[in-house]
Amino acid sequence: MPPRRQPTARQERLGAELRKLREAAGLKATQAASLLGVNSVQMSQIETGVAGVSEERLRRLAAHYACADDELVSALVAMATDRTRGWWEEYRGSLPHPFLDLSELEHHARFRWDVDFLHVPGLLQTEDYARALFSYVNPEFPEEEVDRWVEHRMRRQVVIERPEPVPYETVVHEAALRIMVGDRAQARAQLRRILEMSEADHVSVRVIPFDVNGFGGAGSTMVYAGGAVPALDTVVRDGPYGTVFIDAEAQLHRFRTLFHRLESVALEPGRSREFIHRLSKEL
Repeated sequence: MPPRRQPTARQERLGAELRKLREAAGLKATQAASLLGVNSVQMSQIETGVAGVSEERLRRLAAHYACADDELVSALVAMATDRTRGWWEEYRGSLPHPFLDLSELEHHARFRWDVDFLHVPGLLQTEDYARALFSYVNPEFPEEEVDRWVEHRMRRQVVIERPEPVPYETVVHEAALRIMVGDRAQARAQLRRILEMSEADHVSVRVIPFDVNGFGGAGSTMVYAGGAVPALDTVVRDGPYGTVFIDAEAQLHRFRTLFHRLESVALEPGRSREFIHRLSKEL
């Protein structure tokens, strides 16, 4: 099989996890390559996601690395042998790679957490809200390109609408609910959408009001996707230089702690629904 020209974030993550296991075992890449009967270049391609790895080879590496975490190994095998060609592949070549990587990540996630302070989280946006947002941020885009971005965002929402949805929790600041991304009618429709989704058993929406005392966490926007095991969790953040996928254990721990801290200062779900309902009446 020829090397991949553009590995996905999921493929890169598999390679990175294999590299972590090798380094934890104190072995060099050349030693792992010798075990598999490949050269150092091929081993590097496996560990960067440029080349795939079979279940037999993966289990051989895990055994040689003395990895005793059977759940992690099984999760890595599932990643290595997965041949899912998801709906997001229809957009390859027409949307930025991080959009497709996020869709794939959401598809496989065991749970999703969102934190947002300036915009309604993407999984809860209405089509009009998303269109107004993309059109404003990218005014030079032709209408058909905006249509494609909006369509992709709407299709992402399948993860919380399908028969077996992903458990979803979000913390959103009052500012995100008040900012008029579209017109007044669109803003009311967006709040109704949030209220409707918040009634689902698998969805939890918590609001942080402006009047919370001592709150300094407004820079904590994140998407947190739960992996098959906690070691395979991923945080996605948008930065000045693009979208970043974070998987270092120390950082994952920090973001887990931060999410629960933000939850603790937000209104509980019932009071959050009442808050959003009152806000919709003001518009």
